[in-house]
Amino acid sequence: MIRTVSSEEITRNIKEMCIEANHVLSEDMKTVFYETVESEKSDLGRQVLCQLKENLRIAGEDMIPICQDTGMAVIFIKVGQDVHIEGKNLTDAINQGVSEGYVEGYLRKSIVEPIKRINTNDNTPAVIHCEIVSGDKIDITVAPKGFGSENMSRIFMLKPADGLEGVKEAILTTVKEAGPNACPPMVVGVGIGGSFEKCAQMAKHALTRDLNEKPEIPYVRELEEEMLGKINKLGIGPGGLGGSVTALSVNIETYPTHIAGLPVAVNICCHVNRHAHRII
Repeated sequence: MIRTVSSEEITRNIKEMCIEANHVLSEDMKTVFYETVESEKSDLGRQVLCQLKENLRIAGEDMIPICQDTGMAVIFIKVGQDVHIEGKNLTDAINQGVSEGYVEGYLRKSIVEPIKRINTNDNTPAVIHCEIVSGDKIDITVAPKGFGSENMSRIFMLKPADGLEGVKEAILTTVKEAGPNACPPMVVGVGIGGSFEKCAQMAKHALTRDLNEKPEIPYVRELEEEMLGKINKLGIGPGGLGGSVTALSVNIETYPTHIAGLPVAVNICCHVNRHAHRII
């Protein structure tokens, strides 16, 4: 059976999710973040974390954006093959939702033409990653991405001989170079394999994973734990002012790649790691 979904319903949900993600931290992020307040060993680090915690409380209660940089809207959407979208095409429906969310939600409009820097005035267009899947549902994740952390991200086209040690070095190099600029404590998304663009997409998508979920592949799970430990030993700390909590999580996705390559992307996100998820 084909299920019909109105483009207006997609637009409405995208609008609400843009506002939600920019004001309220997801429960998994909130839990892990609050735990770090207790585990941070540095007095100054704990002070920074307490200030950030208070900022999160005020943002949620008073509906004030968690961060003044309300990001570029990144949309991951899975559309069931048994869904018929009625009305506008999917891309237009999504961008209308982003436009309405940022304009009516009084969120900062940060999107400009790349060279002449002319603002689009409604934070569109969004970056849209669409996948056709089985079923009759539409799965949507909205992830506003600020560019303080985005600018610190990197892609490495490693040689196969670089192997796992090369991957580890790429992750640590990226975090070291980012230092305080990515607003730590950070979440580190990593994509390993695929191609130049595929590994970057995986790194971005990895940031949206529930922090309570762990990878099924044993070596990936072990690599996440090892890298989180090594990153937190760098001493960058909350706000880059020193401490034992530089990262809240390292999330890794993998994909088969070509025999001649080993692409690795590291996409860093700040301590809020904003995202909202719904199923229509």
